[in-house]
Amino acid sequence: MSTTISEPAAAGCVEPVPGGRIARRFAKLRAEGRGALMPFLEAYDPDPATSMAILRGMPGAGADLIEIGVPFTDPAADGPTVQKAGQRALKAGGSLAGALAMVRDFRRDDDETPLVLMGYLNPILAYGPERFCEDCRCSGVDGLIIVDMPPEEADEVQPFAHGLDMVRLVAPTTLESRLPIVLDGASGFIYYVAITGITGTRSADAADLAAAIPRVRAATDLPVAIGFGVRTPEQAAAAVRVADGAVVASSLIEILAGTLDAEGRATKGTVRAVLDGVRALAEGVRGARD
Repeated sequence: MSTTISEPAAAGCVEPVPGGRIARRFAKLRAEGRGALMPFLEAYDPDPATSMAILRGMPGAGADLIEIGVPFTDPAADGPTVQKAGQRALKAGGSLAGALAMVRDFRRDDDETPLVLMGYLNPILAYGPERFCEDCRCSGVDGLIIVDMPPEEADEVQPFAHGLDMVRLVAPTTLESRLPIVLDGASGFIYYVAITGITGTRSADAADLAAAIPRVRAATDLPVAIGFGVRTPEQAAAAVRVADGAVVASSLIEILAGTLDAEGRATKGTVRAVLDGVRALAEGVRGARD
């Protein structure tokens, strides 16, 4: 299968899925009695072809949804591991348009797996919010996580996002009184940030999660996925025992980085190593509620 990435304008719009892929996937998993695994990859890390091969292989390795990071020069919420992935991606020519092109090419072979684009507001504003949302829909993006866009600034993007789920982040520091503001206009699922601080710096505490997730569930009917601090199959399993999904990023990026050569280039084992990491996480998630 080709790993070539087309230009975003080279193909027509992907047909939308009635009801939305994210809602359908969580409903399916709920009926099966299990939680969701949502692995992360940085678009174009370490190069377009390798990144595309990993993306295409993730569903077969056990990914239920996939989060795709858009490379950015100032990723304030990302820890050192994700920052380095972004730097490699930028060096390889990664961009917002490139991430959309990856989604478009993925949709040629997979019309079922939900894809969530994760990024920062500045590149979206530079791209043009209305054009950005239209290109997301045409490419086959299902949801958006805009890390540094507070609810008070949602009108920068939300008016143009019809047909796209707007995934909101809730943190341990989010006050009870602020939850309705944060959740207003949210759709798809809620991303619970399990730790305070940046990604990849420490692990989530199971006892803290068990106390926090019911508070979020009381405020919304949307599924809740836990990210930041979920690294191992055991931690992913613990996450889906109290929530609906587990998001894993830094540990998979570390696997990828460990396979690169001295110049930071992919090797023959890069794709397989990352997908093996996804398989191990999927095994933990799928056996979590047995």
